[in-house]
Amino acid sequence: MTTAQKIKDIEEEMARTQKNKATAKHLGILKAKLAKLKRELIEPKGGGGGGGEGFGVSKTGDARVGLIGFPSVGKSTLLTKLTGTFSEVASYEFTTLTCVPGVIYYRGAKIQLLDLPGIIQGAKDGKGRGKQVIAVGKTCDLICITLDALKPMTHKRIIEDELEGFGIRLNKEPPKINFNRKDKGGINYSTTCEQSELDLDIIKSICSEYRITCADICLRDDSTADDLIDVIEGNRAYIPCLYILNKIDQLTLEELEILDQIEYNVPISAHLEWNLDELLDKMWKYLDLFRVYTKPKGQVPDYNAPVVMRRSRPSVEDFCNRIHSAVAKQLKYALVWGSSAKHHPQRVGLSHILEDEDVIQLIKRV
Repeated sequence: MTTAQKIKDIEEEMARTQKNKATAKHLGILKAKLAKLKRELIEPKGGGGGGGEGFGVSKTGDARVGLIGFPSVGKSTLLTKLTGTFSEVASYEFTTLTCVPGVIYYRGAKIQLLDLPGIIQGAKDGKGRGKQVIAVGKTCDLICITLDALKPMTHKRIIEDELEGFGIRLNKEPPKINFNRKDKGGINYSTTCEQSELDLDIIKSICSEYRITCADICLRDDSTADDLIDVIEGNRAYIPCLYILNKIDQLTLEELEILDQIEYNVPISAHLEWNLDELLDKMWKYLDLFRVYTKPKGQVPDYNAPVVMRRSRPSVEDFCNRIHSAVAKQLKYALVWGSSAKHHPQRVGLSHILEDEDVIQLIKRV
């Protein structure tokens, strides 16, 4: 029996099984088996044959954004309008056969935009070069699922399912689970809050599927069996996602209001260049970027070439490391102007938290 057939059998058994307290342990075991089989499908034994022509695009710039969607939804047109990079456009499907990169220059940042070939249902199982497309998506800082506003929203669910099956979690935070394997002592389970699904028996049954007999597990949130499996697998990518609803020029106002109920959406018309400014603004917001300007001693700040940083790493030390790993070790102090400073300039150390459009001057040790 093939791996794909085993996956299908387990999914059918899960669909037949009623969800209640009595079946929770059995469902947990099935979910663990399913995750292991999907990993085998994604990472076959003996290694893969490479990414294929056009998929080895090196990551450049301050962030990477991937356009993922079904064929002929307007990804190539959007890439051309935003970056000026030519990507073949035609009225038939599968025009783009390789990964086409372009660069967006926005608010001083250099954002790499990838036009990926259209995916089809079953992409995570290897259909239509799906594995290569989704594997590139896993390296992105933001995924933009591009949808044809005229076609049913079932496309959205299919793409989400394909990405989910490849270990990509969209608009989700990593589970708050501490998991540490050890050599002896059995399964030690603790929790900081009440659990609605997991208990010691279910946790032990899931760990047993992975042949884990000794581990310390602490649940710091109301977690599910899927959350625990994701932590044990350890290869999940948690990526923000934006849903681009293209071709809105062919919709009525009433239809547009219905589509606006979709979370994380931005309606556009790539062909007519409608609402592209809002799209860029939302990309910037979802990438969680901000700018810091440098000021050489005795000179005016350089507003043309900001250092672009992530809000998850906003300290002066992070700023120094963005320039060079040796700068932080040589720093005596820094002078900061802007919204993060209590007075101008403020003398700060490595732990100071910077804000968007701050100006900084570094003073090195002599």
